[in-house]
Amino acid sequence: MQNVQSNPGPQKQPSPLIKWLGGIAFTFLIALLGYLLAMVPGFSRVGQMACAIVLAVLYRQFFGYPEVIRPGIAFSQKRLLRAAIILYGLKLNIDTVLSDGLGLLARDAIVIVFAIFVTIWLAKLFKADRSISLLLGIGTGVCGAAAIASVSPILKSKEKDTAIGVGIIALMGTVFAIVYTILRPILPLDSMDYGVWAGSTLHEVAHVALAGAPAGDSALAIALLAKLGRVFLLVPLCFILIAIMKRKSNSNEADGSKIEFPWFLVGFIIVSILGTYVIGPVIPVSSNVLDFVDSLTTWVLTAAMTGLGLNVSLSDLRSRALRPLAAMTVTSILLSVVFYFTV
Repeated sequence: MQNVQSNPGPQKQPSPLIKWLGGIAFTFLIALLGYLLAMVPGFSRVGQMACAIVLAVLYRQFFGYPEVIRPGIAFSQKRLLRAAIILYGLKLNIDTVLSDGLGLLARDAIVIVFAIFVTIWLAKLFKADRSISLLLGIGTGVCGAAAIASVSPILKSKEKDTAIGVGIIALMGTVFAIVYTILRPILPLDSMDYGVWAGSTLHEVAHVALAGAPAGDSALAIALLAKLGRVFLLVPLCFILIAIMKRKSNSNEADGSKIEFPWFLVGFIIVSILGTYVIGPVIPVSSNVLDFVDSLTTWVLTAAMTGLGLNVSLSDLRSRALRPLAAMTVTSILLSVVFYFTV
């Protein structure tokens, strides 16, 4: 009598909810590993976000993209990213910028224009990828990863381009911040001028804090004020980019593409207004709560960047990132040198 083998049939797939929750949990797990790696001496200066992106890229190369939990990863890299940008609005004190930083604001506008146009020019000279270079120019001029994440949907950048840009800006911004701290004792600048220089030219808020703190509280305060002006200018820059992209879309209607209004920027503005005029002045909130929200913002942004990092392959980095990196590095050096002589 023959034994008849039973057909196991198709394997049961996880439910959509499990895929969604699993993907979100996975991005937060990589964010946690990035946080732990950032506690290791040496990696601490690179930061949690850059470490998490590197881990996500390495995971993709060795294990492939986790297709089963793609819905949750996609939610992190899109929805959580916008939520993080909205929460980032709490870092912007509008009243401080408008009352104390109007002079710095004009300087910041020149910095942004300089960084974007020089990066684009160098990208053409180096024959670098235009999309990544533009993101890096905006990140260099405004506020690093947050700026790149804000403009990428407006520019319709590919997710892997956004991830590459964020990784480069986080790494190089850290390098420049360390160089600034090394140069500070030998530069013929008083602490206030040094603070203006650092706040006007370094990439992320964290980089400004890293470089400004050794010069003292006053230098750090003016450095952060100069940096806040650049964050403030992110909003008008985004609306300028929207107008440019709509004009390009109208001139080429054949592609049928439309520019979606970035409603998360409205949330960013609302949260900034609440943080400036309501939370604190009207509704007392303890510093512990504000610190928690700040940490939450970092975690959510890191989880979102993890999702982006999973879309990056090392072949993309080799073939597309080196020349934009060179253009961004030269731009950052020129930015530091030129604006050093204007403080």
